[in-house]
Amino acid sequence: MTTIQCSCGAVKVEVTGEPVAQFYCHCDDCQRVHSAAYVPIAMYPTEQTRLIAGNPMTWKLKNNPRTTCPECGTRMFAEPPGMGVRGVVAHLLPTGTFKPTFHIQCQFAMVPVDDDLPHFKGFPQAFGGSDEQVNW
Repeated sequence: MTTIQCSCGAVKVEVTGEPVAQFYCHCDDCQRVHSAAYVPIAMYPTEQTRLIAGNPMTWKLKNNPRTTCPECGTRMFAEPPGMGVRGVVAHLLPTGTFKPTFHIQCQFAMVPVDDDLPHFKGFPQAFGGSDEQVNW
């Protein structure tokens, strides 16, 4: 069990077990919401996450409802509709626990990322995609 919290400590979420996937998301939605080129995500089944403190607000820019601290604005997690998962923003996890295995939505990447991980143009087949990759 791990407890993550927003920058001001007003919102706390408990996560249990192992994430089902850990990756970097380059989608244009994440770029706009986080003001970043890409976002580190640790995806957990919804039942493995539980709000334990605070009153976060939930909103969406496009499709994914996102949970944010109303006090400091820290993005906590997103819930892709119909998937039964929460994508926890991985920088909130304890140091050393985020172990990404791929990149997604690289068709929207602002810059190439040079690492040894697979770079999927959209989504990997396990997420309903084609497994098509980009070659940088």
